[in-house]
Order: sequence, then structure tokens, then C-alpha cells
Amino acid sequence: MSEFKYACPVCGQHIKCDSSQAGTVMDCPTCFQKITVPQAPTGDDQKFIITGSKVSDKPLTPRGLDGPASVAPAKSFPGVAVVLLILIFMGAAAAGIYWATIIHPRQVARQSGPTNNASATNPKPPKPVLVAPPANDTNWMLALGTNSIPDAPVAGRIHGTDFIVERATFQNGSLTLRQGTRGGVDFGVVINFSGAEPEDLSGKTINVMTNAEKAARVSFRWKDDAGKVQKPNFDAGYAMRLEFGSLEKNHLPGKIYLCTPDDEKSYLLGSFNADARKPKPKAPAPPKPQ
Repeated sequence: MSEFKYACPVCGQHIKCDSSQAGTVMDCPTCFQKITVPQAPTGDDQKFIITGSKVSDKPLTPRGLDGPASVAPAKSFPGVAVVLLILIFMGAAAAGIYWATIIHPRQVARQSGPTNNASATNPKPPKPVLVAPPANDTNWMLALGTNSIPDAPVAGRIHGTDFIVERATFQNGSLTLRQGTRGGVDFGVVINFSGAEPEDLSGKTINVMTNAEKAARVSFRWKDDAGKVQKPNFDAGYAMRLEFGSLEKNHLPGKIYLCTPDDEKSYLLGSFNADARKPKPKAPAPPKPQ
């Protein structure tokens, strides 16, 4: 009998045995797998390490131990399952990052509207609504008193209706105090200074007594019951005190007391800051074809 070596088909461990043990089953001393001992090599085959066969977990075939033992195929299911779980986890993580960084901020922006960070954290308070104080006959005097004019916005009564200024302008030599900010003046007063520029009135005070023969033309505006704008004018017989401030940055501030001799006892009293920007010159008309 002669000894020879063979390799474990599972872990590669070299195992020494006797040729009489060929075909028997042995345990690998390293991986403890059951191995069928191969036939002893002969001749030149002794130069190489032969490999034993792993004993199948299935029952032996009727051929017995003399027949070649079948080797069960390696099961790869657990490894494939682990790889699939890793891929699923990575996909879910990528989807979560994409939603948190791209989709969710867009949804929040659409729900909150086109606003910037400053306006979202510090929204502007709503502009207060101006309400005219109730007019009273005490302020209708047709005389210039010595009392100072209040700093409150110009308010009073025009043709029996309470008035409060919403916009003041000085253009083309006229001071306009009106309700509404756009379109034609349908409730307010226009005082014409015969083409005077705002620079001419800056820092000056104008006093008009009821006995003045000729003064700046005062034109009230209001709508009648039919919706037509009325424009009565006063060239004399009224009392007015105008205190203009200094013209700065195209704005002419001032204070006014105005009292007219109409039956409705119209008057205005308070402060204003008139927009004195000069209108842009009109573009020249294109030449007519010859």
C-alpha cells in the first residue's frame, strides 16, 4: 500500500491517505465537509494533486459506494437575494434624496406662490385706509384765522360730501387734490395758478381774502345724481391760505385752508405732498405724406 495526497474540493486543504482508502468517505479537517477519497494516482499522475469529491446530501444511488458520487449544485439564492435587497435599498435612498432636494421644494414654492425669502418672513403691512373725518360747520368760516393748519391729510367737505385727499399733484401750473389715484378727477379740487412752476411757489405762502377782486381760480369736481362730473369755478369771494414748503425731489409739500361761499359750505383743511414731476414731452407727430 502507498500513501498519496488529494485536495478538498470545498476549501482546497491537502489531505494524506492510503490507497486502500480510495472510494471511502472522509471528513475534511479544515471545513468538515464529507469527501469521497479519489483513486490513488498512478505513473505520471503522482506529480499532481488530485481532488476528492464532495459527498452529496442526497441518498446514495443503488450503485453503492463504487459508483461516482453526485455533487449537489451550489445554491446561489441567498447571495442573489442580498444583492437585490441592497439594490432596492439604494434605489429607495436615491428616490428619497431626490424628493427631499428637488420635488418637495418645488411643491412648497408652488403652494406658497412667487414670493422671495424677505417678503415671506417680513410681509408688508397693509396700507391703512384713509377715512375722512365728519365735516362740521365750525371749520367753514370764510375768513383766515390765526390758528395753524394741522399736519393731518387734507380733509373737509365738497358739495355736501365728506372728502379726504388720496393724491396730490402739481402740474401745468395747477394744484390738484383728489380722491382716487388714476383717471380723470371726478371728486376733488383743482387750483389754477396761471401756469406758475413749482419752483415759483416753493417756500411761499399765499393768502386770499373774500374781498379780493381776482384770485387763483378754484374748481371743485363732483358727480351729480346722473353720474355727470360738475365743475363749478370760483375766481373770487373765497378765503384761502396756502403754505408751500420747499420743493425737493420733485415733490412740493404744503398746507391748505380753503373755504368757498357755496350753499353747501364747502371747505378743505390739512396737509399734502404734491407730486411735481413734469410730464414727459409728447413725441412729435410724424410728417403728413405730401
